[in-house]
Amino acid sequence: MSKDLTNDVGYANDEIGLNELFSEIWRVKFWLGGISFLVAVIVAAYSLTLPNIYRSEALVVPVEDGAGGKLGSLAGQFGGLASLAGISLGKGDSNKSVIALEKLKSREFFFKFAEKHQILVPLMAVKEWDPQSDKLVLDADIYNADTDTWVRDVSWPKQPKPSLQEAHKAFLDSLTVSQDKTTGMVKIMLEHVSPTIARDWTTALITDLNEEMRQRDIAEAQSSIAYLEQQVADTKITEIKTVLYQLIEEQTKTLMLANVKPEYILETVDAAIVPEKKYKPGRAVMVIGAAVVVFIGGVGFLMIRLVMKKEK
Repeated sequence: MSKDLTNDVGYANDEIGLNELFSEIWRVKFWLGGISFLVAVIVAAYSLTLPNIYRSEALVVPVEDGAGGKLGSLAGQFGGLASLAGISLGKGDSNKSVIALEKLKSREFFFKFAEKHQILVPLMAVKEWDPQSDKLVLDADIYNADTDTWVRDVSWPKQPKPSLQEAHKAFLDSLTVSQDKTTGMVKIMLEHVSPTIARDWTTALITDLNEEMRQRDIAEAQSSIAYLEQQVADTKITEIKTVLYQLIEEQTKTLMLANVKPEYILETVDAAIVPEKKYKPGRAVMVIGAAVVVFIGGVGFLMIRLVMKKEK
């Protein structure tokens, strides 16, 4: 009875010793090594067809929004008083840097950026980069440089010419924005086959983002000042007028800062440069990784085969 139970459980017959496994591996070592080597060669050949990707990065720090903070403080202090006159002071805009970083990845911002800097061709039709001439080599199956036409073969809803939505997705795949929660420093990183373009686009992103936020605050401050001045003219309550004049003063400060400070939201600590070393692909890692995976898979196959033999 105990013998049958042992056979049913299978522990006595189905266990595979390490010596047995090593013996099986040694028996097929040439096959296992040969297949691993062949896969490594194939992966190495494939990796050589991949273009080098360069990453340029810039370190920036969000500019403290003093005017917005004071405006929010005034709103909290005098909001109840102003509401008696039918005036809403709002809460101030103390999260401009958060808005700016989200806007950096938005479709609206990208559409403007793509049109201004004409990035569609170098983003969507590039094949590789020629380091000797520092020029892009375009994929002839996607874009005909001689006739300035898109020739890629795609199915609906895509068109031969990539849409800005499609380009936006590709752009986000190459863009990385990370913020150190301790220091508040923000690192903006962009990848491209051309190190020069990676540097230029990273720099342009910061410049355009600052300009967009700057113009946004200029327009808001001008509208706010006009509104507040109208409220001053309409109210006869001295205390309310005092609050309004302080609000006008803070909006004027915002307007002044926006007009004189180009790096309005993000101040550059370490500007983007042309990277000398590629970021990816890691060809050695790809080759070694492929060989190791195949070898481990082969060992796993041998173990399964030994178990099946034991069960017979």
